[in-house]
Amino acid sequence: MSTELKGAVFDLDDTLLHDDLSISSYTVEVFHRLSETGFRLIAASGRAKMSMLPFVEQLGCLDLYISCNGAEIWDPKTDVRLHQVTFSTELGRRIAAFGEEHGVYAQTYEGEYFYFNYPCAYADRYAAASMLKGQCVGDLRQYIREPRMKILMMAEEEKIAAMLVEARERFRGEASVTCSKPWFLEFNPPDATKGLALRRAAEALGLKAGDFVAFGDSLNDLPMLEAAGLGVMVSNGWPELRKTCREVCRSNQEDGVARFLAERVLHEEAKS
Repeated sequence: MSTELKGAVFDLDDTLLHDDLSISSYTVEVFHRLSETGFRLIAASGRAKMSMLPFVEQLGCLDLYISCNGAEIWDPKTDVRLHQVTFSTELGRRIAAFGEEHGVYAQTYEGEYFYFNYPCAYADRYAAASMLKGQCVGDLRQYIREPRMKILMMAEEEKIAAMLVEARERFRGEASVTCSKPWFLEFNPPDATKGLALRRAAEALGLKAGDFVAFGDSLNDLPMLEAAGLGVMVSNGWPELRKTCREVCRSNQEDGVARFLAERVLHEEAKS
């Protein structure tokens, strides 16, 4: 790793978190030692703020965190929101209508809650993984009465892959459309990407995006991996990321992010 890199930005699910959504004591310990050297640490997730908070608090040494795929940037020390972007109510309703056309599960967010269109296993699994409270509202298009930061749809992987292509064409220039899991289709404002958020967060810290090493596993991480000075894919990441990332670290299950940083920044021998 080149010596000019001054921080790390990392995804949570399938990148830093183990499959059971835990963070190892080794990762926490490495991150604290990195922070003590002045190395900057930023978490960047598709999760909403309240869904990220337990992990932010467990790590306890982050400089900033990015939620909703870049729609918000937060300072964990002051709980001040440094940046927010939304799409309009009208656009949110059109996106919800797109989900209705395809007959898929869809949800949006507010505070500690996610609001969804019909009860199903997707809603149950999301509640367990996100630690947010779910509430069924029926017609999501009618429920949306104010600007939103994110709408998430879920379906079988093949259907999501086809919808991704269609949605990117239909909402070109109006929304950022991506996937963090093969069965997720995520809609954010057009200037809400992890890459743009990294640039804004770096500037808030007096740095540049090129001063950071970025770690990710999936499609929504690509803008961040491209914006950073060094992009690193966890070995369990999507194959599409390999052509963008200069390096590959160990998997999320093997504490790949912490191992990489311990070796390259703290200059320690790789943990066996």
